Amino acid sequence: MIRYQVDVSATGRHTFALELCVDAPAAEQRLSLPVWIPGSYLVREFARHVSALGAEQDGAVAAVEQIDKASWRVRCDPRRPLVVRYQVYAFDTSVRAAFLDSARGFFNCTGVCLRVEGQESAEHVLALTGVPAGWDVATTLEPRPGESSGREFSAADYDTLVDHPVELGRFWRGRFVAAGVPHEFVVAGALPDFDGERLLADSRRVCEAEIKFWHGAGRAPFARYLFMLNALEDGRGGLEHRSSTALVAARRDLPRRPGALAGGDAAKASAKPETSDGYVGVLGLIAHEYFHAWNVKRLKPREFARLDYARENYTELLWFFEGFTSYYDDLMLVRCGLIDVPRYLKLVATTVSMVQAAPGRAVQSVAAASFDAWVKYYRADENTPNATISYYAKGSLVALALDLTLRAEGKGSLDDVMRRLWQTSDGGPIDQADIAAALESVGGRSYGRELSAWVHGTDELPLASLLQRFGVEIEPQPATLAQRLGIRVSESALTGVKLSHVLRGGAGEGVGLAPGDEVIAIAGWRVRRLDDALRALPAEGEVPLVVGRDQRLLTLPLSVASLAGAEAGALQLKPIEKADAETRRRYEAWTGG
Repeated sequence: MIRYQVDVSATGRHTFALELCVDAPAAEQRLSLPVWIPGSYLVREFARHVSALGAEQDGAVAAVEQIDKASWRVRCDPRRPLVVRYQVYAFDTSVRAAFLDSARGFFNCTGVCLRVEGQESAEHVLALTGVPAGWDVATTLEPRPGESSGREFSAADYDTLVDHPVELGRFWRGRFVAAGVPHEFVVAGALPDFDGERLLADSRRVCEAEIKFWHGAGRAPFARYLFMLNALEDGRGGLEHRSSTALVAARRDLPRRPGALAGGDAAKASAKPETSDGYVGVLGLIAHEYFHAWNVKRLKPREFARLDYARENYTELLWFFEGFTSYYDDLMLVRCGLIDVPRYLKLVATTVSMVQAAPGRAVQSVAAASFDAWVKYYRADENTPNATISYYAKGSLVALALDLTLRAEGKGSLDDVMRRLWQTSDGGPIDQADIAAALESVGGRSYGRELSAWVHGTDELPLASLLQRFGVEIEPQPATLAQRLGIRVSESALTGVKLSHVLRGGAGEGVGLAPGDEVIAIAGWRVRRLDDALRALPAEGEVPLVVGRDQRLLTLPLSVASLAGAEAGALQLKPIEKADAETRRRYEAWTGG
């Protein structure tokens, strides 16, 4: 048996104190801490937060030798239990690591629990001590048999242990049942006007829709499910687990009680509350992470059948596991009635616009983006839009293109493909050959050409023609000056206009703009907001563009003609007003499920 005791008492030092007990150690027992957490594809070096590591056997010091950045070797007497003590600094509010202060604690075991190499398949026990008075604990780890304190848990093996994060504190707690399965929400950091009942009701609709999507009238593959949401001033993110998810959202985006909004006005208090864009984003995040309970936690890349916690685990399939999940998250919101179809089309249009605005879509395939996630996706810089494409965003559009293609051909839908993959794999590892086979089984033909062009190539997706067959047209909006220049900026009346990105092939690159430049004046006029300069531009000719770079002023000659050939601005998706009956039928079947 492997036992961890986690002392939570040092909240002021933001430090967990760990005691690891190994009943039957090896003569040279190797210990290591994962360098990454499944679901977040970046080497995060959790061991950098470990300190004061020491070991003993029966009170006598055992020699510890550090082998590399995240591994240690302890010379042991195999006949005696090994006790290892160490501390873990915890001040990361993300869903990926560990956090501890006077109000809240949270940890993923990948960041705090050393792996006892060679004994990963043994029973692992986790006990919490020093929990401050009044704090509660939330996790889907199983209570240890005979344990009633809610402080001691058991896992069948190390993989199971690290797939169940732990939330601690004085959090709000609510429960609901979806398709016969108990679900729980814990929310930390919310404001007093937070409408927990609405969050529960809306989340229940999402969960019921997704269970029905995968199983019809059948049951989910987990006995219970836990959402752990940490509300911050700013932030958004989530990380999936087999029977829980950790979420971060901005406080202002959480639903608010109607009475709190009304300021005592009874009529307003009784009115149905509006759904803000921020709250739609929270619901989309919930739908995304919950969908992952099937698509990546059970259905998973074949390369992830056995995880290696010591190094990168490569796959070319994140376009499917993250991208297709991104396609279904917002689609589930419209199918369960939480948003209407026009709002859904607006969300799709945002994704289409994002992908179309990235020159990197012509440079990197979405399969290559999946493989490169470890070094590129989480390390975005000023050149990222020129060299890469998001496997989330373009992957979701590949899903859209395949879904519309299947539906237009009349043999089935992507819904059928997903369920077939679940059935044929028994909810287990798959590879691209399995995806191709499921597509062919549902559609009645090979989709190798589409996979080659859309996934492994950089061809444009035929979204305009596909959407038109479903009564939706893509309508370009007028381009902003930033879009005409091919630049991305931050701007305000106080700080002015500063460039974050210069896109490949744009007028800005041609005139010599660089990331970090501050745009000061155009055509002799001071600029505080870039579009204000449109009124100062002549119909033709050349104007001076004054920028600040490294405390120097530079004057660049900008040709007005170079702005005329720029691509259109953001895209809008609109239903075609006079679509025929068959087109409307396809449209309703797609958005209605």
